[in-house]
Amino acid sequence: MEKLIAREKEQVILQEALMSNRSEMVAIIGRRRVGKTFLIRSVYNGQIDLEFTGVQNAPLEEQLDNFYFLLQQFSDDKLEAPKNWLQAFHLLITILENKKHEERKLILFFDELPWLATRRSGFLRAFGFFWNNWATKNNILIVISGSAASWIIEKVIRDKGGLHNRITRRITLKPFNLAEMETYFKSQNIRLNRYETILIYMAMGGIPHYMKEVKKGKGAIQNIEDICFASDGLLTDEFVNLYPALFENSDNHIKVIRALATKWKGLTRSEIIKATKLSNGGGLTKVLNELDYSGFISAYIPFGKRKKDMLYRLTDEYSLFYINFIEKQKLNIKGLWQALSQTQKFKSWTGYAFESICLKHISQIQEALRIGGVYTEPSSFTFKGDDTYDGVQIDLLLDRNDKIINLCEIKFHNKEFTITKSYAKQLRNKRGTFQDISKTKKLVFLTMITTFGLKENEYSSMIDNSLTMDVLFD
Repeated sequence: MEKLIAREKEQVILQEALMSNRSEMVAIIGRRRVGKTFLIRSVYNGQIDLEFTGVQNAPLEEQLDNFYFLLQQFSDDKLEAPKNWLQAFHLLITILENKKHEERKLILFFDELPWLATRRSGFLRAFGFFWNNWATKNNILIVISGSAASWIIEKVIRDKGGLHNRITRRITLKPFNLAEMETYFKSQNIRLNRYETILIYMAMGGIPHYMKEVKKGKGAIQNIEDICFASDGLLTDEFVNLYPALFENSDNHIKVIRALATKWKGLTRSEIIKATKLSNGGGLTKVLNELDYSGFISAYIPFGKRKKDMLYRLTDEYSLFYINFIEKQKLNIKGLWQALSQTQKFKSWTGYAFESICLKHISQIQEALRIGGVYTEPSSFTFKGDDTYDGVQIDLLLDRNDKIINLCEIKFHNKEFTITKSYAKQLRNKRGTFQDISKTKKLVFLTMITTFGLKENEYSSMIDNSLTMDVLFD
């Protein structure tokens, strides 16, 4: 079996659930392809007594037949086929009574739970009966999982019925960060430098299943071309299946994703409504919450603004890459991505994508600035300009509790970044405009985050902190 990379905290939680002296129900949520099933199988290697996975869009009869088939394999006796989920769980209880282990807990794993517990299926009521009337009394470990994170939160974790407050431990499995991605590549003997690793991260994010497609002996450009622009590449059409597999009425989710892909700095709720033609109300709130819970978008309040000014950004790297590049191109054209990587659009995309990656590695940036123990609120700052001041866009602000603000400029470049005379003037204007408009009394440090650092010249000394991409890998 392939070695499990990282996931140390999650492994501890799962082992503690197994070793505790009470029944446990662990909920593990995370987006499609992030490695939930692999994590469970790796940690409980060979110990899972019953594993059952829901089938997307399958009718109740088919789901029951599949469960009945597994029960037959699990049981020593001939069983009568259940007609509903309550009968199915009655059968399961009868079987488990004869399967109890003295040395450890029984482990049951229900994967893709949202596909099982469809409307009017009766699954959740029967599952609640099973947990409350048998499992809690018999030192059992149940793991539930699903890619529709918002569904599990709403229907199970926040359930007001039979499953209310029944989750004993919860794991939100996130994509790999850059350090974990680098560790994975090393485990596969894939030799890529950090610049190339970031290029691949920009195109597909930290999704372990996507990383398995990266081949050794090829650089980032060639790997991206094979995975994303070849007719048989895994990511050439992943977008088509991604959202329908997670959400009901996924057309609305896709409309929001496409709208956000057009404005890399983010959109307000009213701007999303205008772009998508979706009505304002609970339906849109549900869509935004589901995309946020599942890690496709992020919501944040710009510096000095209120909640009504909240911005939503597309933070799923693959979706952004697909919309901007993959779906617009003919497949199987040799050297296509090499050619695209020389365009202005590539330069603009890498600038935004690198900024987005930095926002996902805020803790690493804080540690590099030696402010890991200082309460810090990250945000952005935008001023459209007026008769007195030019407009200003600041990529990242770190508003610190020690009376300091780091005004961060983020630049993706294939060599050392040079601060020119005109850019130095722009930086001074940014800092001055921010100080005047925000009326902050805090000390403002200019901070640069670049790939290979700053080229020393007469202007580089104006930067208070210079960080390279290496700090993102810590």
